[in-house]
Amino acid sequence: MSVSARPEILGLKVYVAGKPIDELKRELGLTEVIKLASNENPLGPSPRAVQAIVEAASTVNLYPLQDHYYLRQKLSQRWNTDMEGIVAGSGLDEMIEFVGTAFIGPGDEAIVPDPSFSSYDHAVEKMAGHLIKVPLKDFTVDVRAMLAAVTPKTKLVFVCNPNNPTGTTISATEVDYLLDHLPPGVVTVLDEAYAEFVDRADYPQSINYVKAGRPVIVQRTFSKVYGLAGLRVGYVITTPQIAGYLQRVRGPFNVSSVAQAAAVAALDDEEHVRQTVANNRAGKEYLYREFERLGLPYVPTQTNFLIVDVKGPSTPVYQALLRQGVIVRQGTFFGLPTMLRVSIGTMEENRRFIQALEKVLPGNAS
Repeated sequence: MSVSARPEILGLKVYVAGKPIDELKRELGLTEVIKLASNENPLGPSPRAVQAIVEAASTVNLYPLQDHYYLRQKLSQRWNTDMEGIVAGSGLDEMIEFVGTAFIGPGDEAIVPDPSFSSYDHAVEKMAGHLIKVPLKDFTVDVRAMLAAVTPKTKLVFVCNPNNPTGTTISATEVDYLLDHLPPGVVTVLDEAYAEFVDRADYPQSINYVKAGRPVIVQRTFSKVYGLAGLRVGYVITTPQIAGYLQRVRGPFNVSSVAQAAAVAALDDEEHVRQTVANNRAGKEYLYREFERLGLPYVPTQTNFLIVDVKGPSTPVYQALLRQGVIVRQGTFFGLPTMLRVSIGTMEENRRFIQALEKVLPGNAS
């Protein structure tokens, strides 16, 4: 018996995640594998979060708090903002889906940088909206080109800042210019999943746009600096009006009780955040030096990953690295065919990656 689905979903691409460690071990019979593909925290979760997980485990027979009260209360205190403007979800992927569902209808347009985070595309196209992709300029979001792409059908503008996969940022001045020149009613999504790693002095304090009543959605996650990627906790800070729209499309009990407890505890562990950021900074500087020694161009990053040009097709290098037990991301996923995207790991993992890369680069492989 044949069935049919909505035509809008037939062209959607299934998300391809970074290769799991266990899968590579099984496929190649390897015993030691490192994964530098998904921008995960190499130091693991906060010890406080782990303890909260243990304590919450005994209550999983009960449904979680539907309104995420304690998590939203803690975030409201952290950001000194209205609790009614905070919405939580199962990772930022779900939050992006909420945004698309709330604001995009058939024929509506959303402007996205290209390349950028693929979840924006999925959320818009699923709702029969049209994507307007604006190429990056020097691997960075081009604000003026995005403004030039605005039409009367534009409903959303996504700005990934820092941008994934390039690791670059735009300044507060550039975000100000964007918001000041967008037509009334266009909602701007500022995706700041990697904001805690940014050390650029002119990075925007985006919560201030929300406090000023601008139509802005600021996105944050517990997956990166807090090391809770496996629990899936993301949130947005926005105006109470926009939050009300997102709450209407949110399903019940969408963040587990264990995840809520871990996120609340992680917010209190500032030492774990400091250690994570310090490890990332040291690893970044090491990789810069090694890429320069190997003569490989790279894009300076404000995140816990970076892209490097292997000066030839990246797929064979990616595959050769897999055989060395090192998982990264090939740039073909992002339209960057000579690039690899590499997460910054522990110093031991970074050194192992460089050793493997040096072995498999064209001209070096035996």
